[in-house]
Order: sequence, then structure tokens, then C-alpha cells
Amino acid sequence: MSDKKELQVAALENGTVIDHIPSDKLFTVVSLLNLQKINTNITIGNNFESKKLGKKGIIKIADKFFTPDEINRLSVIAPNIRLNIIRNYEVVEKKQVVMPDELKGIVKCNNPKCITNNEPMTTWFHVIDKEKGVLKCHYCEKEQQKDNIKLI
Repeated sequence: MSDKKELQVAALENGTVIDHIPSDKLFTVVSLLNLQKINTNITIGNNFESKKLGKKGIIKIADKFFTPDEINRLSVIAPNIRLNIIRNYEVVEKKQVVMPDELKGIVKCNNPKCITNNEPMTTWFHVIDKEKGVLKCHYCEKEQQKDNIKLI
């Protein structure tokens, strides 16, 4: 019998590891990134012990590197997650995902009278409070909480 306490998962030759995902947001991240449509190896783990989060999720995706737009979308759902970029089995870059100061074309305004809900135009939000996730529509100036938003 082994004394190993860690889960053994195959090492990633090239790709991205998304770490420190709050457990309750793991499958939202999977859906948001359309990982169900990717044809490379994906390893998804949930409810791992985490000193920061209590429980966390982790996703390993072979041969996938995310665009800045995809990372910004992630920041709305799960700010403070970490991306580890892997090349030749080595971590070559670590990125802390943080919500940008502005979000364009990512979030739907929840004001039915907002021009973005009535005309074909890109939504634009200013991030007022990154810690609490407060966004303000550039056009109608309605504020909304991160927990009440809909992604486009």
C-alpha cells in the first residue's frame, strides 16, 4: 500500500493548467470555455483541498493556450484563478487572472432599456469594484453585481 497523498495525473507536455478555480464555478468555467468541444486531452478535478479556497477545482488542457478575450471572460466568473502555461513539460509562465478595468462584448446589460439591448452594438462595462465585482454600463450607467450578470 502506498503512502502517497496526492492524486497522480499524467504530466502535460504542452498546454494550460487552470488552477485555483472555486469548486462551485468549475463547471461554469468548463462551459464558458467550450471545453466540451475540444478534441485534445482534458483532465478535470474538483473539490481538492485548498488553503485559500477551502475546496478548489483544476483543469488541465493539452495543446490549448487561451486568448486575452478568453482570459477576460474567465475573470468575470472566477477572478483570481491561476493559469500555468506548460511547454515541454515545464511551467514557462504563470498568469494570475484578474478582472480588467473594462469589459467589452463579454457581459449583457441587465437594464432592458439600455441601448445595447435594443440596438446591434457591443456592450461596454467599467469595472467599478474588482473585489466585490461591481460593473457599470458605459451607456446607461446602470451598476450590476458580478453575481447577477449574464455573459454574452
